[in-house]
Amino acid sequence: MATEHLEMNGGADRNGDAEVPLRPDRRRREKPLNMNNYANKKSVAESMLDVALLMANASQLKAVLAQGSQFPFYVPLIILISISLILQILVGVLLIFILKWNLNDERMHYKLDILENFATAFVFIIVVVNVFITAFGVQMSTSS
Repeated sequence: MATEHLEMNGGADRNGDAEVPLRPDRRRREKPLNMNNYANKKSVAESMLDVALLMANASQLKAVLAQGSQFPFYVPLIILISISLILQILVGVLLIFILKWNLNDERMHYKLDILENFATAFVFIIVVVNVFITAFGVQMSTSS
């Protein structure tokens, strides 16, 4: 009885014949993953989320300013929304620098790692600040 030789990639030869060439898998990439493209797409996605949150915060700031200083949480909301807006602009600037630098250059890895860590920390702070903004509530007053 002949021993079977099975390969892990699915090109097993069970009949003992010569190797049969594998069909090309259309889903398999022929070239390796370009880390710059990956990082750029990730940064663009983060930027789009940042723009959406920036627009929401601008709208909230407009609503708070429209309610005026009679609103019980006027000052805290102005401060929190301002902090959120400033951090969002800072994250946007960091993402621009991250996009511009080449990930394949190993000399830049340390700086890119630091920038990514700062961007992640700032995004976390933005989320926490926006939770408090939501908790204090920004409602448009209905005047009759």
